[in-house]
Amino acid sequence: MDEPTTPRTAVVTGAARGIGAALARRLGAAGLQVAVLDLDAEAGEPVVSELRDAGVRALSLGADVSDEDAVAAAVARCADELGPPTVLVNNAGIIRDNLLFRMSTGDWDAVMGVHLRGAFLMTRACQAFMVQERWGRIVSVSSISAQGNHGQANYSAAKAGLEGMTRTLALELGPFGVTANAIAPGYIETDMIRQTAERVGEPYDQFVARIAEGVPVRRMGRPDDIAAAVEYFVGDDAGFVTGQTLVVAGGLTSA
Repeated sequence: MDEPTTPRTAVVTGAARGIGAALARRLGAAGLQVAVLDLDAEAGEPVVSELRDAGVRALSLGADVSDEDAVAAAVARCADELGPPTVLVNNAGIIRDNLLFRMSTGDWDAVMGVHLRGAFLMTRACQAFMVQERWGRIVSVSSISAQGNHGQANYSAAKAGLEGMTRTLALELGPFGVTANAIAPGYIETDMIRQTAERVGEPYDQFVARIAEGVPVRRMGRPDDIAAAVEYFVGDDAGFVTGQTLVVAGGLTSA
């Protein structure tokens, strides 16, 4: 297809910190306009300010991705102020870890709501613009926990569902020039990993060192490791790659 006359617009969910913030920075550096979406718009302002200082057109959006009306409003505002969102990265996530017999219905619903319902709502809202433009890139952040992980029945189920949805989106949207792929990170140094260390009752530095010993490359991942993979998937060079899940885990294949 012809090169766009204006920069493409990307929406990154859960982009106020951690992996999401790294994704926003990477996509901005790659020449995209970026909508930084998080639960609270104010939380995303530091990332937006950083992007604008680097010459990137950026916008902070606040929305609960599991809320249909909030998602519709946020995506509409993005389209009005930055342009049609033809790149979507579904990154928003939470954890509510526990063994099955201790897991509450609320914790199950919360995790499924953010990871799976949220990705569905965001994708449904953005794909309309992608189909109209006859070009689009959808990347969803899954996890090696999709293969199963102790104490994460909710999280693992949500991530496995995300990968299944990705394969279906590839089939449905491919004829319109839209690709859909997933990234499955391993252990990445983020606030979520800190929460995991707290859950198991281990000092963070000790937890990181122990996990790194079990990773073939002998380190934990960094948010930029995931951002680099996402940058490939959203680029024109990946136009013939769709329906795939790329494991970015330093050699680990499961949690």
